[in-house]
Amino acid sequence: MFFEKNNYENEEAIFEKAGVPFIYPYYRETKDAVDQAINNSLPQTIALNDIKGIIHNHSNWSDGINTIDELADNLIKNNFEYLVMSDHSKTAAYANGLSEERIKEQHIYIDKLNQKLAPFKIFKSIESDILNDGNLDYSDEVLSSFDLVIASVHSNLYMSEEKAMQRLMKAIENRYTTILGHPTGRLLLSRNGYPINHEKIIDACVANHVVIEINANPHRLDLDWSWIPYALEKDVLLSINPDAHSIEGFYDIKYGVLAAQKGGLTAQRNLSSFNLEEFEDYLKKTKAAKNI
Repeated sequence: MFFEKNNYENEEAIFEKAGVPFIYPYYRETKDAVDQAINNSLPQTIALNDIKGIIHNHSNWSDGINTIDELADNLIKNNFEYLVMSDHSKTAAYANGLSEERIKEQHIYIDKLNQKLAPFKIFKSIESDILNDGNLDYSDEVLSSFDLVIASVHSNLYMSEEKAMQRLMKAIENRYTTILGHPTGRLLLSRNGYPINHEKIIDACVANHVVIEINANPHRLDLDWSWIPYALEKDVLLSINPDAHSIEGFYDIKYGVLAAQKGGLTAQRNLSSFNLEEFEDYLKKTKAAKNI
């Protein structure tokens, strides 16, 4: 799961002759790249091997292909530290979304797996649908049973900006929302995302301790890389997540890393780069900040 090493020797010679630190090709679309290079302030952008855990995954409990056991075993073999299971929620009936009763069953199952697989850990999560009124599709009691909650829009996707913002802002302000999933709902070359005010969404996520997903599925790549600099300026935390529906889907994280590099994302500002101890500590502090 590592990139092949590229040969930049000829280009590096050109930069050296110009007296400017080398700028990797992926970062050259960023408007501040040359100034940062001249000032020796280029970011140490994230690399694929900075990813320590895989967040946002679907198993055969909803619409995924593999069992939770199979997903965990694959990650253990590849030296990852944790898996965040985020099957679809009950509103996504088309995806075999989890009822409240099935959530309880899955949590018992995950507890048993964690006893067997330690120190590797599986976190209990859900991709909860953001309903038309902006609410999530479970009660607070159910939402409180998860280690973290990913909130995403999956229905009524063709909205005005006013409607999209109303839904997203209410979901962001929900104290159980940990991560805002694929913020515009776009499918590249297939479906335009619903219009949103990115600045207001990013600002709201900062104010409400909500992480913004960079969905690494190559059909999504949402949040778009061009908004990463603003997100970093506002000190919001991002997370490169594969939205995997199979073991093969794990490998989509490479596309998220490539997109994130263009925006100058560093490992320190990417949630899925946190090691297990850091990830658990982040969840604990975030819940305390939200009075959960």
